[in-house]
Amino acid sequence: MMNTGEIEEQSHDRDLDITTETCPMTFVRTRLALDRMAPGQILRVALRGDEPRRNVPRTATEQGHAVLAEREAGEGILHVLIRKKG
Repeated sequence: MMNTGEIEEQSHDRDLDITTETCPMTFVRTRLALDRMAPGQILRVALRGDEPRRNVPRTATEQGHAVLAEREAGEGILHVLIRKKG
């Protein structure tokens, strides 16, 4: 996993803001976004709350995607970079 300070410089192909969603919709929205992407593309997810912070990266990894980085973005928001399996 890369240094958390590098996440802003890391290129990504799509942004997804799920900061207003609650589980299980947080990963449903993440999965739908990943399903629309090509293998190897990178999704940057903005999320908020303890449950999504635990579940989104864990579930993405369980489904074979790669969690590249996580970074606190302030105001309780976490940015997660996920590379679609491919």
